Amino acid sequence: MRTPTQQQILSAFRGATKGEIAKISFDKGFDDVDFDKIEFYGWRDRKIPRRAYLVIEHDGELVSLLLNRSEAKPRRRAMCSWCRDVELVQDVMLYAARRAGSRGRRGDTIAALICEDFACPKRARKLPPAYHKDTDLDAIRAGQVDEMSRRVHAFVTEALSTDG
Repeated sequence: MRTPTQQQILSAFRGATKGEIAKISFDKGFDDVDFDKIEFYGWRDRKIPRRAYLVIEHDGELVSLLLNRSEAKPRRRAMCSWCRDVELVQDVMLYAARRAGSRGRRGDTIAALICEDFACPKRARKLPPAYHKDTDLDAIRAGQVDEMSRRVHAFVTEALSTDG
């Protein structure tokens, strides 16, 4: 992912009001993020506890989405629908994004169980718990990253869809 500026991220928001965008607080570590090593960037708002944001290059352009976190945590250990890490030590939360267009204005959302800390790109690069000594580890990592990226892009595509 190319390194965006904060202004580029703010300008790329879809399905968010001007008032919501004006209240965005960037992560304190934003300037230290190595965007070359991640497929998307997500963070939780410091000032608005149940709000988070997703930034991704989608179909050749920067897209930012406002996510709202559910108040309730899953009752049982859940798997992130993006990275599908089976050894998560971090909580997974239900995050919802307002859909684009008139559907979003009517309150229609799309939701997914996502790692609370948005560290899916790092987790997708982990090796599986067990593997054969002759296994191509780089191919495993690449496959996991590709699958995670595909799932995140499918979420964004659905959020931006005005069909229905």
